[in-house]
Amino acid sequence: MAQAQTPAAKTASQPSRAQQLMGDIDPKLAQLTDEVLLGDVWERPGLAKRDRSLVTVAALIALNHPEQLRSHMQLARRNGVTETEIVEAITQLAFYAGWPNAINAVGVAREVFHPKSEAE
Repeated sequence: MAQAQTPAAKTASQPSRAQQLMGDIDPKLAQLTDEVLLGDVWERPGLAKRDRSLVTVAALIALNHPEQLRSHMQLARRNGVTETEIVEAITQLAFYAGWPNAINAVGVAREVFHPKSEAE
């Protein structure tokens, strides 16, 4: 669900990622995602987007949510978090959030850092 653009940047003819993922089933949740989460929380000035991304990646690792982790790792990289920093977060979290969660996060990181080419 991570997206680089805020809802204000979307046009009526171009549905947001949240609308694409869930708007047909739960339009209210998609709207709240666009307006509150992405339009308000992610735009608050108290943390840089880079830091918000690192916090979000850490939370998703701790909660073992690999589907959301993929897109948020990609967004974190666009927001300036390095691969080394993500790997260090995974290692740190292994001791605080559980070894299995960290092992799963390594698999997601591998997919994000080294995507297979379409030819393979």
